[in-house]
Parts: sequence; C-alpha cells; structure tokens
Amino acid sequence: MDPRPIGMFDSGVGGLTVLHECLVSIPEEDFIYLGDTGRFPYGPRSADEIKSYAWQIASHLLSLDVKLLVVACNSATAAALPWLQERLMATVIGAVLPESEAAARTTRNRRVGVLATEATVASGSYERALLNLDAGLEVFLQPCPRLASLIQEGDVSSPEMVETVKHYAAPLREAGADTVILGCTHYPLVTPMLQRTFGRDVILINSAREMSLEVGDVLKRMGIANDPSREGKYSFLCTGDVDSFRRVGARFLQMPLTSVERVKISDLERTGVA
Repeated sequence: MDPRPIGMFDSGVGGLTVLHECLVSIPEEDFIYLGDTGRFPYGPRSADEIKSYAWQIASHLLSLDVKLLVVACNSATAAALPWLQERLMATVIGAVLPESEAAARTTRNRRVGVLATEATVASGSYERALLNLDAGLEVFLQPCPRLASLIQEGDVSSPEMVETVKHYAAPLREAGADTVILGCTHYPLVTPMLQRTFGRDVILINSAREMSLEVGDVLKRMGIANDPSREGKYSFLCTGDVDSFRRVGARFLQMPLTSVERVKISDLERTGVA
C-alpha cells in the first residue's frame, strides 16, 4: 500500500469531472487537484505553450510527493503526455487512450466521432489512437471552440448552448457516427443535451469515467493503492481566483470544495521547461 496522494491537473475545472468519478470509484485515495484557471482555456493555445504549462504544473505537483500524476485535460494530454512521460521520474497517465479503447470496443458500424477542443483536434491524437486500435475505423473529428468556455462560465442550458451543441454535433450526425467520444473533460456536464441531440442510438463515451477506470487499474497494477478501509481526502490548488474556482468547481465536482489555495503563475513559471 502507498498512502501518498494522487496529483491531478486540468486547464480549469473540467478535470473535476474526472476527480468526481475517482472519488466515487476509489474513495480510499487522497487527491491534490490543480486547476490552471488563470490561463484557461488551453484549446486555442499552441502545442508548445500547452507543453510548457503542463511541465510547470507537473513539476509542482511532483514536488508535493504525489505517487501518480493524472493529466485530466484532453488538450494537455494531446500536446504533452508522451513528452512528460519521457522526462519525468514518475508514472503519468492521461486522456485519449482510455476513451479511444472504449470507443473501439463499442462502435457497431466502425464510425467514431470525436468532439474536442481545437488543440486536441489539431494534434491528431485521437485519430492516431483509434486507428492504432482498429485501422478500419472511420474517424470524424469536430473542433468545438466555444463549448468548454461556455460550460466553465456556467452555461449548460441556455438557448445559445442548445444551438452551439447542435452546430457541433451536426457534422458527426451527417457522417453516421454511432459512437462519439466526449474529448474534453468539460463536456460530460452537458451529456443529457448531447444525447438528445445525437439520439438514443448513438453511444457517448464519457472521458471522465474512462479515465477514472484507468486510474484504478494503474494503482492495482503498480501495487500503489491505498488502504481500502480508509476514507480519502482531497484538496485543491488553482492559479486564478479562489472564490470563482470554489463556486464553479462545485458544479463540476458535485461535492463540497474545501481547502482551496491559490498558486501564483509566476511561481510555476520559475520551473522553466525541460
């Protein structure tokens, strides 16, 4: 058993959907979550810029003696995961592969759609992962520039959100995708609206749920799980306004947010880049 906490980070509060799933499925574990709300969103940023941010945050969390690092951000995973894994003396896991594996298992007509940020789509990470699993898949990528920002702002039911979801879903519906990956950890918060838009016959792959399953598997495989009889603790760091993080984050986590501390971006930047 390993009592050390698990470190997790995201560009904002979207990764709290992953933390929520983890708190439910592995309640004995401790977590430290860092939301880079001061530099949100990552989607429009360049791969090099996202890579720099990911390195800074990963280095900070590792300085807190975490036993596992979870990149709970699809944009950061797409831009930086293999790069971080090569350079850090730690186990680092992220998005993309867990959801891709689930989609490849689930699709019936081998047409898979992906809703994601611009940075994630531009990286080609989902297309590579899916085609490595099944070269016969047809993959349809749909960038969603406004979706994560609207959700983070608290808009999950306005007429603007309804039209935005319909707009982004339309190309995937026209392509006949029977399985759609929600390729951003913000998107599970509008799952009911997405399901209604796509229809009951389309399977939505929840990135948060698939990532939490991966975390549990890694803990068992590496023998670093915590005592299953205990109740874990969780704490939060953010680079933006603490009160805003606590208020918005509570919707994503669906649990109380206690112990939120601010980390200065200038302190993170002193870490530099590998």
